[in-house]
Amino acid sequence: MDISAKKKTRKKRPPEKSLRFPVATHEKLLKLCEKLGRNQVELFVAMVDYFYRTKKDPADVNDEVLKNALAKNHDTYIRFIRSQEDNLLIPMKENMDRMITNQREVVRYFNEQVLNANKSILQNQQTQAAATEKLLKVTESKDKLKIKFLFILNQYIRQREEIGSFKGREKEELIEQARKQINDL
Repeated sequence: MDISAKKKTRKKRPPEKSLRFPVATHEKLLKLCEKLGRNQVELFVAMVDYFYRTKKDPADVNDEVLKNALAKNHDTYIRFIRSQEDNLLIPMKENMDRMITNQREVVRYFNEQVLNANKSILQNQQTQAAATEKLLKVTESKDKLKIKFLFILNQYIRQREEIGSFKGREKEELIEQARKQINDL
């Protein structure tokens, strides 16, 4: 290969410059290179590009541009959140509070109505039960009374037939005895 072919195949490199800085800064640069996984030239080029694009001053440790950008974004977010509160959250909360209050009223009204209806129904049932019980007692006592009366009547008829028709005094005693037994019922 001749020399002219070698020159053509070589990649053309941009011109390079040297930079002098203190040894302590070089040690820091080496630590950064090791941490970021780049060589010194790549790291230096990346740093220059960064400061060039962001227009930041490397001497400004507090980075006022970044602080201002963050503050502006923060203010924008706060305005957005406040507008959402005003437009959505506050009306939604008011509606929910109103709905909860209405639900409580409905539950209270329902409970009052149901409890009152239940008390009324229970009282009516108790009254009906008492009336039914009384009626059963009356019916039961009427039946017992009928049975006892029939017993007295049958006894009277049997004894009258035994006496016969000629003994008036004994008949009168029998009638009195039957009347007394009926009165004792």
